[in-house]
Amino acid sequence: MSDQIQFIVEKLNQEPFRKNYNLITFDSLESMQLLQLLNDVLGEIDPKHAVDIREELPEQTAKRMLGLLGILKYKPPGSISDLSAFRQGLVTGSKPVIHPVLHWLLQRTNELKKRAYLARFLVKLEVPAEFLQDDTVADINKQYEELMEAFKNLHKECEQLKTSGLSAAEIRRDISAMEEEKDQLIKRVERLKKRVETVQNHQRMLEIARQLRLEKEREESLAQQKQEQKNQLFHAEQRLQRAQLQLKEMHHAVVDSKPESLMKKLEEEINFNSYLVTEKIPRELESKKNSTYFLQKVVAEPAMSQSDLNVLEIKINEVNAQMNQLIEKRMMKYEPMDSKFSMYRQQASIISRKKEAKAEELQAAKEEMSSTERQMLQKTNQAHELEGSEVLKGDEFKHYVNKLRSKNTFYKKKRLEIAEITAEYGVLQRTEELLKQRHEAIQQQLQAIEDKKGISGYSYTQEELERVSAVKSEMDEMKGRTLDNMSEMVKKLNTMVAEKKASLAPVIKELRQLRQKCQELTQECDEKKIQYDSCAAGLESNRSTLEQEVKGLLEECVQEESNYRYINCMKTNLEIQLQRAKEEVKAYVSPDPQERRKAIREQYTRMILEQENLGKKLREKQKVVRESHGPNMKQIKMWQDFERLMECKRECFLKQQNQTAIGQVIQEGGKDRLVL
Repeated sequence: MSDQIQFIVEKLNQEPFRKNYNLITFDSLESMQLLQLLNDVLGEIDPKHAVDIREELPEQTAKRMLGLLGILKYKPPGSISDLSAFRQGLVTGSKPVIHPVLHWLLQRTNELKKRAYLARFLVKLEVPAEFLQDDTVADINKQYEELMEAFKNLHKECEQLKTSGLSAAEIRRDISAMEEEKDQLIKRVERLKKRVETVQNHQRMLEIARQLRLEKEREESLAQQKQEQKNQLFHAEQRLQRAQLQLKEMHHAVVDSKPESLMKKLEEEINFNSYLVTEKIPRELESKKNSTYFLQKVVAEPAMSQSDLNVLEIKINEVNAQMNQLIEKRMMKYEPMDSKFSMYRQQASIISRKKEAKAEELQAAKEEMSSTERQMLQKTNQAHELEGSEVLKGDEFKHYVNKLRSKNTFYKKKRLEIAEITAEYGVLQRTEELLKQRHEAIQQQLQAIEDKKGISGYSYTQEELERVSAVKSEMDEMKGRTLDNMSEMVKKLNTMVAEKKASLAPVIKELRQLRQKCQELTQECDEKKIQYDSCAAGLESNRSTLEQEVKGLLEECVQEESNYRYINCMKTNLEIQLQRAKEEVKAYVSPDPQERRKAIREQYTRMILEQENLGKKLREKQKVVRESHGPNMKQIKMWQDFERLMECKRECFLKQQNQTAIGQVIQEGGKDRLVL
């Protein structure tokens, strides 16, 4: 409990409450202050409840708080009797009731704010059934439900956008970046316009470019339509192939079977389909409808926290335990009576379950067969596209298998040959290594002989000269080929340049004319733009002045309306006061004593007389108390002295008893004598 109060005080000292409480001041709050504090917390969660509880009746305050706590899914601890005590404690401002509520509210303030906001729009208004029979009311109720669903969807989208990571700063940066790009594009377009203005017939060329862009877009749309038509054609061919395959299967089934077997097969299919239609599918449909109904109810309710889910799980477990106990009691109660029928029921339930399982297996097998057929058609189409031949069947497939077997034997033979060649390659590799070693030994011997003769490096120099001469000859051949290719390329480029010049000459002439026309049009456009800007500026100034006048008139109208309402209120108050004054004068002047007693003046006169009588009695009582004060104080003092005297005697008596235990005191002749 102390941790709970400490948590409440810490939360109340923070924003937005800032109460500056400590444990002592919070614990010393009175019931009205606690209720006001609870109302302030509820007002922070839902602004509609930010009121002063002194301005409303206690029953209204309790009803309002209980309604909001019910919307927020607060569940007070205890049973039904405890719930009534909770309501009574909420009305009286009891600390054991208010403290847990404050602790629960301050723990999850943000979550409860969201729940209270949603409750304003999602708490459904129940309309009686007799009112819904009216078409207008039914249409309005339907619109109300549609708007509620639309609000749910919009709220979900809003939450998704909030959690998607897009912040206002990022959006502003994106907008500023796009505005910069827009300015850059506008500048680029202006530069391009200035360049085009110098070209002759630029308007015609722009029109041609626009037509080219439109034709390209049309070409893209046509290509897209062509692709869609190809896809549709491909799907149609697949459907045709499936239909042909089914037709072949039906032909084979008709050839290989008899009418009796076909009838039997059709009867089995009819029985299976009738079972699906009459029993299985309606039951599944009913279960789906129930699950959809429960899901819609769950979606319509406000969001639940983990604590609410835990409470629901505990309740579900308790209900399941109660159901199991009732089932066991029922079985124990009716077991002797229904022993025979229970066996048949069990058998019937087992058979129905087996039937459902087999139906599901058959349906799954059919779905698997249809998927396998689709895969087979796809593989057939792929094989047909790759090889251009159909899938082999029957004898052709057997011949193909025999051919594969012969190829397998041939493959094994070739594999043996490859193994032999690999072994021989290993031998040759070893031979090569030995020859390289012998070559290195001979080279060393040759080096030693050249050193002895004084011509060391002769063989190496000879080899280098031969290699360099071979490389030089190859480079000379490559240079000759490169020069020939370059001369041919220069000739081709010259011819291409001449052709391009000849083809571009008329275009250049048209471009010059277009440039002149573009300049004229640009000048005309600038003049029109200046006229438009001046006209727009005048209209904008007129519009702003009119808007200011309208705004001033609206404010004046609002002010006059407020004055009119204030005057009406004052008039109503004065009329009421005048009416009360008339009634008071009428009652006071009336000869009827009963009517005169109802007058406020008579009531206040009676009250004044009563208070004066009461004052006289109190003064007389005060006088009696003052007169008897001195004797009473003396009597009190005498009683106190008497009490001290009796206490002294009691102590003496106790001492005398203690002395008697040690010895005996004998009084003789006015003397005391102790005898041990």
